[in-house]
Amino acid sequence: MKRLALTLLLGLAACAQPQARPAPGRVAVPIPFPTLGLERVMEQDAATLVQLFGKPDADVREGTARKLQFASQICVLDAYLYPKGSGSEPQVSYLDAREPDGSAIDRASCVAALTRRDGGR
Repeated sequence: MKRLALTLLLGLAACAQPQARPAPGRVAVPIPFPTLGLERVMEQDAATLVQLFGKPDADVREGTARKLQFASQICVLDAYLYPKGSGSEPQVSYLDAREPDGSAIDRASCVAALTRRDGGR
């Protein structure tokens, strides 16, 4: 009788679904996207960027997305604009900045440098 009960319990245990447990110390933590110093640019439309920086050096459109590139002797800024909803005007969702040789540069520093260039472009 004991043998039969043990066999039944082992059979039922084999049917149980294993519980997925996260590995200790491996919790996904979202990394905040720092926008300090980018307030004048983030969530702005293309017309505002042109008013701020002058005529873009590149204007690339793909579907509803748009990339505007502004360049100076100090840096190159790529502004990526996406619509927030159906039929809405694309707004800056992401910025990328680099020196003309491709080296890294702080995005806020690049925005500040581009706003100070004489006469826009």
